[in-house]
Amino acid sequence: MKTNKTIVRIFMALLCGAFFFDNGIAQSEEAAVKATIMTMFDGMRAGDSTMVHAAFGKNPVMKTIGRDRSTGKAKVIESGLDGFLKAVGTPHDAVWDEKVLSFEIKIDQEMATAWVPYEFYAGENFSHCGVNNFTLFKEEQGWKIIYLIDTRKQEGCK
Repeated sequence: MKTNKTIVRIFMALLCGAFFFDNGIAQSEEAAVKATIMTMFDGMRAGDSTMVHAAFGKNPVMKTIGRDRSTGKAKVIESGLDGFLKAVGTPHDAVWDEKVLSFEIKIDQEMATAWVPYEFYAGENFSHCGVNNFTLFKEEQGWKIIYLIDTRKQEGCK
């Protein structure tokens, strides 16, 4: 009887250790995903297109869900990384500050998604709010953004 209890205790200890070890890996991967996304935002604030570019993988897809000005209907607007990098790197008077409100990250192997609500300020002036939805791929160099779609609105932000 005592041997069976010992075996059960050892098994439970190993199981708990595996859970905590795996949880630690998951937390470090989440931190790495956040760091990649924050590199993009930090680059935007600094007006540093090279820093922003470093957060992206090859041939990323970038889209915005917006409204047609004439009809008011929702539409998907496609944009490219090159235009974004040019906009970030072109000198502008106000600092572009995308303030992250929270992160919800999901990871499976080399794929991660992040749901990131934000408020965007040009200097001290509020511009808009919305949600960024990132998909990242874990390359040899680390997590890289391969897909980014966002929403933008000016009302109902708080």
